[in-house]
Amino acid sequence: MERNKKDIEFSIKGIKTEQFALFEENHLDKGKINLETNLSYGLNTEERDFITSIKFTFEMKKKPFIAIQVNCNFEIGIESFNDLVVDGKIIIPSWFIAHMAMITVGTSRGILHTKTEGTIFNKYILPTLNVAQMVPEDAIFDYK
Repeated sequence: MERNKKDIEFSIKGIKTEQFALFEENHLDKGKINLETNLSYGLNTEERDFITSIKFTFEMKKKPFIAIQVNCNFEIGIESFNDLVVDGKIIIPSWFIAHMAMITVGTSRGILHTKTEGTIFNKYILPTLNVAQMVPEDAIFDYK
């Protein structure tokens, strides 16, 4: 399905911090840091809501010291939503998923900064990510 990004109208309907935790006992002043990243998404066809969820876990020596998971809920415009329906399926293009994921990453970055402000954890900033690599193909959902 060839389409320009501007063709899918959407608005941000909600933001939720699903998880936030600091594990001071696992934090070391020096050491290699690993960042685990998990992206998931889903579609509520009745509400035309596309939800992206991203979880980041900062680790040292395989032990987490920061965990944050943020969900962003995007409402797809009615005309755009109807355009996504093909033969009883809803096809969400990978570029659109990546765009929604990038918004969710940026939102997570801001939440992490706010929640760690004034602590030793504030120096940990979510890096830029190529979310397009995380979404290699379109998502297909059944639609009745």
